[in-house]
Amino acid sequence: MEFNWKDIFISDLHWGLAGEIIIRTLIMFVMILLFLRMSGKKGVRQLSLFEVAIIIGLGSAAGDPMFNHDTAILPAIIVFISILLFYRFITWLSSKYEWFEKVLEGEPVYVIIEGEFVIDNDEPLFAKDEFFAEMRQKSIEHVGQVKTAILETNGQVSFFYYADEEVKDGLPILPKIYHKKSKTGTSGKNACTFCAHVVDSDTDKGKCPRCHNEEWVAAICTTRLT
Repeated sequence: MEFNWKDIFISDLHWGLAGEIIIRTLIMFVMILLFLRMSGKKGVRQLSLFEVAIIIGLGSAAGDPMFNHDTAILPAIIVFISILLFYRFITWLSSKYEWFEKVLEGEPVYVIIEGEFVIDNDEPLFAKDEFFAEMRQKSIEHVGQVKTAILETNGQVSFFYYADEEVKDGLPILPKIYHKKSKTGTSGKNACTFCAHVVDSDTDKGKCPRCHNEEWVAAICTTRLT
């Protein structure tokens, strides 16, 4: 089977059409930036699920006019204006009715309470590697340093820490230490690798009494470096 590389990369493209695509792309890109500016948001980290859906809708509306010669720009602008008005209306409803905001945005979720991960039906509430990375960026070395962690509706995580004198033994989250986990653990205090529950002695290790996980790693009790 032979490939026609010209059809794959160029097809009917000519210099005039290429110039038109560039102009269309710049216009639609400016429209997207204007919409984001008018929405009042300062960055992507501030976007909720509803706002992400809005952005996806904008991308769909902006995509075709960028390169499709048969698609005019004005209908896309009408779509943008409609989405902006709808966004403003939904934002107004959210500010006026708390129940509507909860339905639309969801509610904050507790991830860590008293130095242990919250578990729901033995299922994690988060992607562990991603959450550990989030913790490390906050200079957290082990879960025992965290009194409470809350996953906010915009995807950010709020951490509340123990004072240095109150820090507990906890599950280490530094990769080299965490990956030393095993079913036997080590002598002394060990932390469950799933829920971060800490047991005190060798005789306690086996299945975690809290989540029934069977993997352990040596717990540590260092204070945070701020």
